Amino acid sequence: MAKKMIDTPNLDELEKGPWPSFVTGLKRLANDNDMMVDLMGQLETSYQHMKGYWKGGTVGVFGYGGGVIPRFTELKDENHQPLFPEAAEFHTLRIQPPPGMHYTSDLLRKMCDAWSATGGSGLIGLHGQSGDIMLQGVRTADVQKAFDEFNEMGFDLGGAGPALRTSMSCVGAARCEHSCFDEAKALRTVINNNIDDMHRPSLPYKFKFKFSGCGNDCVNAIQRSDMATIGTWRDNIRVNEALVQDYFKAHGMNDLVNDVIGKCPTKAITLVSSDKFKASEHVSAANLGDGNTLCIDNKNCVRCMHCLNVIPGGLRTGVDKGVTILVGGKGVLKIGATMGTVVIPFMKLESDEDFEKLNELSRNIIDFFAENALEHERTGEMIERIGLANFLEGMDIPVDPNMISAPRSNPYFRSDDWDEQVEKWNEYKQSSAA
Repeated sequence: MAKKMIDTPNLDELEKGPWPSFVTGLKRLANDNDMMVDLMGQLETSYQHMKGYWKGGTVGVFGYGGGVIPRFTELKDENHQPLFPEAAEFHTLRIQPPPGMHYTSDLLRKMCDAWSATGGSGLIGLHGQSGDIMLQGVRTADVQKAFDEFNEMGFDLGGAGPALRTSMSCVGAARCEHSCFDEAKALRTVINNNIDDMHRPSLPYKFKFKFSGCGNDCVNAIQRSDMATIGTWRDNIRVNEALVQDYFKAHGMNDLVNDVIGKCPTKAITLVSSDKFKASEHVSAANLGDGNTLCIDNKNCVRCMHCLNVIPGGLRTGVDKGVTILVGGKGVLKIGATMGTVVIPFMKLESDEDFEKLNELSRNIIDFFAENALEHERTGEMIERIGLANFLEGMDIPVDPNMISAPRSNPYFRSDDWDEQVEKWNEYKQSSAA
C-alpha cells in the first residue's frame, strides 16, 4: 500500500494560475511511488523554511569518476533518523543524449521503463542547460544497476564536477535549412576524442562544448559554452526573388521596412529605386516588382540570421560554408556572464581533415585551460585574467582583424602600426596556403 500523501500547502500554490506546474507531475508520480511522496515532504519543508536540506557526498559507478550527482537529506529527527526516509538518498545520474536530441518514441518508452524497473523515482529531465538526460532520484544501492541498464541500451554517463561536460548540438542538418556544417559529426568527433576528461574529472573547473549550425545559435553556445562552434558562410546571401516578392505581397512595405530593413544591426540592407540599382560583386538583390529593389551589402553583413528568419526561403545562407570558433562564454560566476570571444573567424568543416583540425584545436584549448586556469575558474575568466593576447599566443593563433567583441566596434588590434601588421598578415596567409 502506497504511503499517504503529505500535506503540501506551499507546493499547492505553484499549481495555481494558467501555466503547467512541475508540482502536478510530482503528485502524479507520487500516486504509486513512496520515494516521490517523501520527496514532496522534503520539498515542502524547504519551502516552509526557505532553505535547502540536501548535502553532497561520494556516489559513483565502477570505472567512472563523475556523472553521478549525490544528494543526501539533512532533515533528521531527534534520533538522527531521516524525517523522509524514502527520499533520504535522491541521487541524479547524468546521461549523454544523442546529438541533436533525436529519439524514437519506442526508445523513450524503454528509457522510462528501465528507470522505474531499476529503482528510479520515475522523474526524468529532458534536457537541462547541461544537455544531459537527467535521471533524478535513485538510492545509492541502485545507482550501479540503473547505469548498467542504460549502458546496455547504448547510453554513457555525462559530465559532472571539474570535468569536460556533456556537449550539445542543435538539430542542424537533420532538418534545418540554415545548417552550415554537420553538427552531429562535430559533436561526436570532439567528445569521443576527449571522453576521458569527462569520465575522470581532473580540470580546474568545468568545460563545455556546444555546436550550433548557424548564427541563430539554438543551443545557446555563444552564451553558455567554453568553446562554441557556430555555423557561418563567407560568400553572399542567396536570394530567391520569387519568394521575396511573395513575402512583399503578403506583408507590404511597412513590414519590410520595420521587420527586415530597420532591424538589420549593421544597416547592410537598403531599399533603392530599381532604375538606379547597380549590380555589384558583394551585393545580393531582389526586385520587389514595385519599382524598388531590396539590396544586401554582404561586406557589412554579420550573419545575425534575422532577415533569413523573417523571409524564409527568400533569403538563404551562402554556399561557401564553415564555422566560427568562440571561446569563453559562460553564465555568472566570478566576473559575471560573458559571451564567447571569436578566436577563429572562419574555418571549413567538411572533410575528415577539417574535423581533425577542429578536434586538435579543442584538445589544445582544454590542455591550455588545464595548465593555466585557477581552481574554480572558467575559461572566459582565465582569458580575462591573463589577457586575450597571451591566450592567442599560447594557442599559436595569429591575431585576426575579424576578432571583435562586438560587431562593428572594439577590434582587438591597433592601427598605429598598420603597415607592419598587414605585412605579417600577408606572410601568414602565404605560409598557410603553402
